Amino acid sequence: MASPIQTGLLAYGMSGRIFHAPFIATTPHFQLRAVVERSRKQAAERYPDVLSYGSVNELLADPEIELVVVNTPNNTHFGLARQALRAGKHVLIEKPVTTTVAELDELLALARERNLHVFGYQNRRWDSDFQLVRQVVESGQLGQLTEVHFRFDRYKATLNAKAFKEDPATPGSGLSYDLGPHVLDQALSLFGEPAQVHKTLASHRPGSRVDDYFHLHLAYPGGLNVFVTGSLLTAAPVPAYVLHGTLGSFQQPRTDVQETQLDQGLLPTDATYGHDPAGSAGVLTVVAENGEKNVTQLATPQGNYPALFEAVYQVLRHGRPFPVRAEELRWQLQALE
Repeated sequence: MASPIQTGLLAYGMSGRIFHAPFIATTPHFQLRAVVERSRKQAAERYPDVLSYGSVNELLADPEIELVVVNTPNNTHFGLARQALRAGKHVLIEKPVTTTVAELDELLALARERNLHVFGYQNRRWDSDFQLVRQVVESGQLGQLTEVHFRFDRYKATLNAKAFKEDPATPGSGLSYDLGPHVLDQALSLFGEPAQVHKTLASHRPGSRVDDYFHLHLAYPGGLNVFVTGSLLTAAPVPAYVLHGTLGSFQQPRTDVQETQLDQGLLPTDATYGHDPAGSAGVLTVVAENGEKNVTQLATPQGNYPALFEAVYQVLRHGRPFPVRAEELRWQLQALE
């Protein structure tokens, strides 16, 4: 068996605690070696053997670390990932990988020069609800797709306590760079590069100085129109995924439970992990040749964030391609910019 990938986290806040440490610590393919904790030393409470470094420089100087997870604020991704690559480490970067296409291209060039890898952490490709959407699309049951809507809505009228998220002068601030990369990546991974992108941003919360609403229209050759939307003032969310085609329609609410389970301390190794509760099914409506509508409820598959880490392992130990391709990250940033 190949040696485990010694991994370091650059932060142990919500992202490190929920989206990274549980997976790195529970698979034999990885070893959670170290985290950066500048003040509160909390990681050892759950991971007693982890090293806690007081700075990024200390962690990057650790010769045992092979992979660095850049899970810091959006505006720091580029600088810290570049620093890690220069230190000889592979990088797994939270969304958005950078805030501009030029920054992404610089990281990719540096990685090629040093025979290293840049991985985009787009975990919501493995959400239960989106996996079902992908299955329906790939099954062809909807015929030729004509109109698709992906939404990521919340209701948070108050401003974020993290000031950098509300500062328009900070690169990567605003909802379009927060939730936008999730739904954009899902759309781009399914439908590829659009021919045109039309973007609308708005700010509605009292006192807000950054966008808290985004709407992107991705126009594709052949007439497919994909609409990607997010809002922080949606008290009663509509279905997160709505797809219409020449043979039928599909609707799916946002149901994935992985984030909630992880936040509650459930480990990915638990038998209940990733299984949505009853009432999470999507609704498939297919029109027969005689015009009769056949309505079927489809159960969501198990949410599978571990698959992303397995994909990283397969790249680093077996040279297989990573499913989140560099050109998809570039298309995403082009749309956001």
